[in-house]
Amino acid sequence: MPRGHYSLHDPHDHTPLGEEHFHCAPGPSGWRYVSQRIAPSGEHTGSVDLALDELGRPIRLELHAGDWQIRAAAIDGVTWVRTDATGAHATENNAPAHAFTGTSPAFLIATTRLLRLTPASPATRVRLVAFTDPVLAPRTLDQSWALLKSEAHATDNGPLTVDEYQVTALDTGEQHAVHITGDVVLSAPGIELENLETPPSTFA
Repeated sequence: MPRGHYSLHDPHDHTPLGEEHFHCAPGPSGWRYVSQRIAPSGEHTGSVDLALDELGRPIRLELHAGDWQIRAAAIDGVTWVRTDATGAHATENNAPAHAFTGTSPAFLIATTRLLRLTPASPATRVRLVAFTDPVLAPRTLDQSWALLKSEAHATDNGPLTVDEYQVTALDTGEQHAVHITGDVVLSAPGIELENLETPPSTFA
């Protein structure tokens, strides 16, 4: 069960946004990721609890940020309920999308589990509902993912395979790289792996 923490920053001006302390693990029904978000001041700012089925579909997502909460799952596309702290302003929504995304590294792992790309795969289009900080506002977006290469790197615990993905935002054409090993993100825009206490899990 990998445990560790990521540092988060604004991908444009590199302003520090805090840390995400996580643990995750594959299981008999899929994969689960749980984390806590900490601001640079040390204040707790939110949490992520994401569970995928064996095909990479989000069967349960719970997000907290500030006074807002999301509960979501892949139902008739994707469905979510967004509520404030009092519960007085709950709204339910649905979109014809494949999965969810956001600032957490969990969503990058989830997308790769859903797409199951190989270096021989063509670039694959995916529609995602993004929940944007700090109020978890939903926004539907389209991306194209391609696995450029998989390389084995020698480590003290044996070879570690690092996958390099190219992600393209289809509305702007902007491209960026995402580096993943197993169920851990090594680097991505706004994300750096700072500490890993146990090796990444490998998927069958």
